[in-house]
Amino acid sequence: MTKPLALFALFLMLMLTAAIATAQNAGPSSADTAAVYTIREGYVDAHGLMIYYKTFGRGKPLMLLHGGPGASHDYFLPYLIPLARHYPLIFIDERGSGRSQTLEDVSGYTIENMVEDVEAVRQALGLGQISLLGHSYGGVLAQAYALKYQKNLSRLILASTFASTKAINEVFVRMKEKMPADLRERLNKMEAEGLYGHGKDYEKNRYTAEYMTAAWGEGYFPYIYQNRPDANYDPVDGGKISWELYREMWGSHGEFVIDGNLKSVEYTDRLPTIKVPTLILVGDHDESAPSLSQAIQKKDCRLATGDSAQIGDMTFVDQPGMFEKAVEEFFGT
Repeated sequence: MTKPLALFALFLMLMLTAAIATAQNAGPSSADTAAVYTIREGYVDAHGLMIYYKTFGRGKPLMLLHGGPGASHDYFLPYLIPLARHYPLIFIDERGSGRSQTLEDVSGYTIENMVEDVEAVRQALGLGQISLLGHSYGGVLAQAYALKYQKNLSRLILASTFASTKAINEVFVRMKEKMPADLRERLNKMEAEGLYGHGKDYEKNRYTAEYMTAAWGEGYFPYIYQNRPDANYDPVDGGKISWELYREMWGSHGEFVIDGNLKSVEYTDRLPTIKVPTLILVGDHDESAPSLSQAIQKKDCRLATGDSAQIGDMTFVDQPGMFEKAVEEFFGT
């Protein structure tokens, strides 16, 4: 083969190799991209504190705030995934929770500081106006955010939450009164003895397994799930939370009284100042009793409850279709 022909053959070989590599590395075809939802995750430096976020979906942004306080965004999944067809879902782990940075000084775990974290994430991701969905404690945080930054909101969804610590403490009193006498006596005895400092060294900074089983298993469980009890629910495994945060915010004296810094939450009289369209979702057999949502409804917002079947605090687990439909109708999708 002559030199010019050899060079031409080499050129064709290189071109063919490049074409094959390009085809192999290419993403989905344009015909397939509508079916692909890519997850983007990372951290936002929120005034010196790293806040974890995860986002996927299309449309106008919907940020979701988890409960606890001290849980993580994980319990929303997979139940809320279908909403990604209409909205980019932005999940965060609140400060000290999940994959976000923890604090050495626990006094920094306040609802006011978490409001600023939410705002820092919104700004850093360039989200513009957002819709905000808060569940349980996350609903309290969503109200606090709306009271300060409602100009940045287009919609507000409050799920199984409360606006008054005094009111929910009264609900807890009634909840305890309705328990079987033996359960109530066991809980009262353990609470009177103090809930921390028991067992081996690695156990002393959390509830005992006995108390978690009694409080979250026997006590709370009937108010958490009704239609679809989670077969994997384990009250002791549910104790994998940020305990320093939980103790600072909820308090140290048990599940049936909030006496940490969340006792400052008394928003009911301020709620009429929020003019953002608001949807309230609550189960008719909810841990955060329907009466708490009805108090929030005093301002101009829509209250959506379950149908005739009893629904617990985890409304998006008990009736995911109802939950999704209510949200989509509220958004007009």
